[in-house]
Amino acid sequence: MSAALSPESPIATKVFPSPNHGERKNGRPPSMILLHYTGMPDAGEALQWLANPISQVSAHYFVFEDGRVLQMVPEARRAWHAGVSSWDGDTDINSSSIGIEIANAGHPGALPPFPDAQIDSVAALAKDIATRWQIPPQRVLGHSDVAPGRKVDPGEAFPWRRLFDAGVGHWVEPAPIRDGRFFARGDRGMPVEALQAMLAMYGYGARITGYFDDETESIVSAFQRHFRPARVDGVADASAIVTLRDLIARRPQSAA
Repeated sequence: MSAALSPESPIATKVFPSPNHGERKNGRPPSMILLHYTGMPDAGEALQWLANPISQVSAHYFVFEDGRVLQMVPEARRAWHAGVSSWDGDTDINSSSIGIEIANAGHPGALPPFPDAQIDSVAALAKDIATRWQIPPQRVLGHSDVAPGRKVDPGEAFPWRRLFDAGVGHWVEPAPIRDGRFFARGDRGMPVEALQAMLAMYGYGARITGYFDDETESIVSAFQRHFRPARVDGVADASAIVTLRDLIARRPQSAA
């Protein structure tokens, strides 16, 4: 941001600076957009918390319910929003991402809907950032994707399909939920190993052990939260597995 503190994205109206940022390690350019909800009932309080040096947290952008967007951290700087996380072998997500905080009470507030104006702004902002930094669609992710079991935002009520329809992110139509074979906690064997390999191939931090443990359940839940939100139970049913297969098959070539 310039000395006049003008926002870098035309979608943002002004700068509300946070002191909570540092250098991106090894001078890495941002290659991921990470979406969060604030998880607080009041947007103003959430904004102040992200700007408070005591909090040790921040994000690059903040989106109000009415669609107003503020920039808090320069895009070239490392904001503190991801915490302990990983994606596609990268364990320093803060250094590789631009974080967007979306004002929403989230799970603590019984998952209130995201207003249309807010989602329109999130989509426009993410599209602008992705274009300028050449971020591929499959690297527009939720906090829960990179920190399964620890984070659940932006949650299963977040309209990822609407972002995709606006030209943001990666999506396929989820396979219908039907009765049939499934894999769940405690299962072992080659099919579980294959599931873990598919999750890791897409980017999730799944270890290929052949044992459906708590970690695998958390990753399956995170996957469902983003890509098959109709049922989030950590059970790898046919719907979840087929949806994951289709995502891998239709991943843009730039993902390689």
